Amino acid sequence: MGGFGGGPMHGVMPGEKPKDFKGALKKLLAYLGNYRVALIVVIVFAIASTVFSILGPKFLGEATTELFNGIMGQIAGTSNGVDFSKIGSILLFLIALYAASALFQFIQGFVMTNVSNKVSYRLRKELDAKIMHLPFSYYDKVATGDVMSRITNDVDSINQSLNQSVTQIITSITSLIGILVMMLSISWVMTLIALVTLPLSAIVVSMIVKRSQRHFVDQQKYLGEVNGTVEETFSAHTVIKAFNGEQTALSQFEQGNSSLYNAAWRSGFLSGLMMPIMNLIGNLGYVICCVVGGYLAINGNITVGNIQAFIQYLRNFQQPIVQVAQISNVLQQTMAAAERVFTFLEEEEEVAEPSEADRVSTECIEGSVAFNAVSFGYSPDTKIINDFTASVKPGQKVAIVGHTGAGKTTIVKLLMRFYDVSGGSIELDGHDIRSFARDDLRSIFGMVLQETWLYKASIAENIRYGKLDASDEEVREAARIAQADHFIQTLPDGYQMVLNEEASNVSLGQKQLLTIARAILHDPKILILDEATSSVDTRTELLIQKAMDNLMAGRTSFIIAHRLSTIRNADIILVMDKGDIVEQGTHSQLLELNGFYASLYKSQFEDAA
Repeated sequence: MGGFGGGPMHGVMPGEKPKDFKGALKKLLAYLGNYRVALIVVIVFAIASTVFSILGPKFLGEATTELFNGIMGQIAGTSNGVDFSKIGSILLFLIALYAASALFQFIQGFVMTNVSNKVSYRLRKELDAKIMHLPFSYYDKVATGDVMSRITNDVDSINQSLNQSVTQIITSITSLIGILVMMLSISWVMTLIALVTLPLSAIVVSMIVKRSQRHFVDQQKYLGEVNGTVEETFSAHTVIKAFNGEQTALSQFEQGNSSLYNAAWRSGFLSGLMMPIMNLIGNLGYVICCVVGGYLAINGNITVGNIQAFIQYLRNFQQPIVQVAQISNVLQQTMAAAERVFTFLEEEEEVAEPSEADRVSTECIEGSVAFNAVSFGYSPDTKIINDFTASVKPGQKVAIVGHTGAGKTTIVKLLMRFYDVSGGSIELDGHDIRSFARDDLRSIFGMVLQETWLYKASIAENIRYGKLDASDEEVREAARIAQADHFIQTLPDGYQMVLNEEASNVSLGQKQLLTIARAILHDPKILILDEATSSVDTRTELLIQKAMDNLMAGRTSFIIAHRLSTIRNADIILVMDKGDIVEQGTHSQLLELNGFYASLYKSQFEDAA
């Protein structure tokens, strides 16, 4: 089984903008369309919560006015003092108002969290399904880390934005309008003074955001470089020590770390300036409004409580403006993430499966294989296989040999329909392999690759991957045939020992034995061995060869090998060079030809000597 390759985690950088904002937004809204009722509830409750919160300072101002008038009246002798019952009623109503606002805020937050998580769940589910339906050619041109980043980073970005930004947009806009209305209802003169500071605030915010954004982007870039340097240094620690490269590694890290420090310092400094400057501008307006409010109060044009309420509104007025500015940037990043996700979901999938009526069953397959003038290239401009023609009878052992890059492994990939041929056809028992469902076709094959793939689970579960319903005894029998039972018994916990994520707690040779045991348990009709014994010692290789001879008896088998001594008993040896079969026959026949194969065979023994 093949493994997933490593790659950097890319994701969306801060400040990255989508190429098609409207298109990405439209597609995201289509996903949200399934939750219309919930979104209406969110909008209604968010507005209600904000409105109740906005009304609070007005009623608090009334309580202050009532207290002020009572005290002043008592001093002047025009009243009996403060009416605490009326103030108490106002305060109780105010508490109820704030409680209702908090309740509505909790409800809309709970509903929106549920919606955002459901959208994220659906996106991840569709992305995972998409991975299974994309052709192998897609992964030839895209880094694995980039695909992983779309499932993790980009979907998380969408989730967080939906969870926070949607309600924040509603509350910010409602707050902005509501506070402005309340301020106008108190004093249009003071409101006009407050609005004069807005353009100045907007200019400052835009200047700071514009300058700091570049440094935030640099910070993310340098952070990725530093992480890559650290990862590379640890993974190649032995090589660095062996070649005395410590100073070079330290120098490389110091260079990246210094760049990261400078970018982080500048971005942090500039973004840190925003609130102090905004507060300074706000305080200037605050002082002016206090002076004007005092003057209006002396003239009897405004009450003391309304001055207090206005000051509270003025304090809160700039907050939604800053939030909207921040949200606009977050939305750009969110749409960029959504665009990456939807682009992946819209990638062209594998050629459609044949319909049920046209589909050929694999139940009675005997194992004859025919390659008819097969041609193939991983890209349209480059051909790897030119005119491959060969016929294999059921039960034959076929060896494919040749120099590196001759096209040996490519033939196997075409046989299992990891890729479809560019020209010609491959037939299985006289049926074009494209007439089989891919799952049915691949169930016929058992595959052991040079690159092993094991996952984090017990040894027994890794072997059982070849046959999920296999009993413990069947697992042990497959291990015995693969010559793996002995070393498994010597491990801590034996068959129940859990392999770590990279299966580094067993040796390369032991990994290969486990994958061979998995293929034996699968009991395939056609066996494919791609350098299956390359990671084991000579003694173990001989034991495996014996087990493989027993396993291949009566089965069509394809063996890709560089060590020609291991395929001398093959029924047919296909000798490949530059995508074509240059010779074919048995081992003895090809040696008698004294051609390409004979040259390869003799060179290996000369090298060994």
